[in-house]
Amino acid sequence: MRHNKKKGLKLGVSSAHTKAIKRGLAKALFENDRIKTTVTRAKALRGFAEPIITWAKKGDLHSRRLAIARLGDKHLVAEIFDKAAQGMWADRNGGYTRIMRLGTRKGDNAEMVIIELVTEPVQKKVKKATSVKKVDAPRKALEVEEAPEVKSVTESETSAEAAEAEVAETEASEVEAPAAESAEESAE
Repeated sequence: MRHNKKKGLKLGVSSAHTKAIKRGLAKALFENDRIKTTVTRAKALRGFAEPIITWAKKGDLHSRRLAIARLGDKHLVAEIFDKAAQGMWADRNGGYTRIMRLGTRKGDNAEMVIIELVTEPVQKKVKKATSVKKVDAPRKALEVEEAPEVKSVTESETSAEAAEAEVAETEASEVEAPAAESAEESAE
């Protein structure tokens, strides 16, 4: 049974202190677009900050009031809503933050990360248009596996022949160059 337990990570302190930590981290993240913190705090912050951006994308009065209640800073919420209105996250349906691991902290060996707001546009994945029947799949798989082996042998043979031809050309030019130099010296 839950009995007065809050959702999310506790971060080792009371629930009021946890809320204050998340609020402070979220303010720093939105002001600076990137902060350095521990893994646990970054994961807790992700669930705290991303709904604010979702509300900003919605842009109505109720969403603005919810964001102000969560962050406690009207001016910062106004900046976030302005960025969302300009289309900063227009093509993104969630995943507004990115966590990049840095390694461990020297003093207590805590895992450190950088958490940042994602600003670049979403790149859509190109879907492959392959519709293979299940009966033909093993046969085609064998054909695909055999074809690169044959090509790689032919490519390696042609590249080997080309390399031999280049070596022969450089040897021939090296032989001709000293002969030309000796002929010029004897002419003088």
